[in-house]
Formats: sequence, C-alpha cells, structure tokens
Amino acid sequence: MHSLIAFMARIAPEHWGLAIYVVAVFGLVGLMLGASYVLGGRDHGRAKEEPFESGAVSVGSARLRMPAKFYLVAMFFVIFDLEAVFLYAWAVSVRQNGWTGYAMAATFIAVLLAALFYLWRVGALDWAPGSKRGGEASRI
Repeated sequence: MHSLIAFMARIAPEHWGLAIYVVAVFGLVGLMLGASYVLGGRDHGRAKEEPFESGAVSVGSARLRMPAKFYLVAMFFVIFDLEAVFLYAWAVSVRQNGWTGYAMAATFIAVLLAALFYLWRVGALDWAPGSKRGGEASRI
C-alpha cells in the first residue's frame, strides 16, 4: 500500500485528469460487463442457437459472391471520403497556412480530380455491363 501512495505522489498534477479518465473508463467497462453477466438470460434452447437477423430467420447461405465492381466502388468511396477529411483539416487552418497552404490544397484537389477523371475514363465507375460500353471494363 505504501508503494502505491508513493507512486501516486510522483504523478504530475496535469496528469491526474488522464488518470481519473482511465480509471473511470475501466470502471464503466467492468460495470457493464458485470451487469450483463448478472442480469443476462441463461436460457439455452433450440431457438437461441439459430442465427437471427432483423426479425427474420435466415434462409440459405451467407456466402454470397459479390462482383468485384462492388468492392472497387466501395474502395473509391472510402478513398475520396478520406480526402474530404484532409480538406476539412486544411479549411480549419486556412488563415495560418496562407498562400502556400492554398497552393498545396489546390495541388491536392488537382491530383484528386485527375484520379477521378482517370477512374471515369477507364470505366471503373460505370455499372453497365461491358457489352454495352464496348468492353471498356476489361481495361481495369
């Protein structure tokens, strides 16, 4: 006990807030886990073992084959969405960055537009079948 008190005395006053926060988080997590264990149901039956999704019993296999286009569009969305976050950070500090920051942001936007134009040009954003477009999807 004496070593714990000595350790706590060495903690700088500005770190007490962090220490209290960490203890509170672990306490809250422990409280939630303990409450769910004590109050949770312990009934095991045939209906409990079945998979359940949104009020309907699932039918068939969950292993659906998705076309690669779906994943490409999802990746493009994530990439361009992250770029919007970077531009937001620039917009918050636009006055401190000055013209140099403006030139960097303009270059960044130009590269994004070039990438978007390239994706549009090779047909990566087109959902139509390849036969309607003249086979452009095979170039991706």
